[in-house]
Amino acid sequence: MATFQLNGRTVTSSGPEDAPLLWAIRDDLGLKGTKFGCGIGACGACTVHVDGQAIRACVTRVSAVAGAKVVTIEGLDPKGAHPLQTAWIATQAPQCGYCQSGQIMQAAALLAATPKPTDAEIDAAMNGNLCRCMAYVRIKKAIKLAAAKTGARA
Repeated sequence: MATFQLNGRTVTSSGPEDAPLLWAIRDDLGLKGTKFGCGIGACGACTVHVDGQAIRACVTRVSAVAGAKVVTIEGLDPKGAHPLQTAWIATQAPQCGYCQSGQIMQAAALLAATPKPTDAEIDAAMNGNLCRCMAYVRIKKAIKLAAAKTGARA
């Protein structure tokens, strides 16, 4: 069992400590926004924040986050009003939407580190997050819109 902060509250995963964090989040703790994509950390659908850093939950063991602060898409802004979430809606970024929580979480880590990123910085930061629908142009537009908003927070 591992105890950690999940979206601001202390939780204990009852599953095995060597289980992927993704399964603890989805199956043990009931948050379904973080998606399973590839299972090898290559697609980014499972991206969450651990102590402010974007990580792949499918390849991170629960034991690795003991005592850490984990934020999922549900915890980014409980009301869905984070600048990235509203920019995603305004630009109609998602098509099927499957990868979008991971895309948003990766973008949030980018904006936290680089509030006004260049196109090259966006491309570099988002490089490992795949979108089968090829919504990359709209995703980049949404990130730029969020970055331009006054008081953007990540």
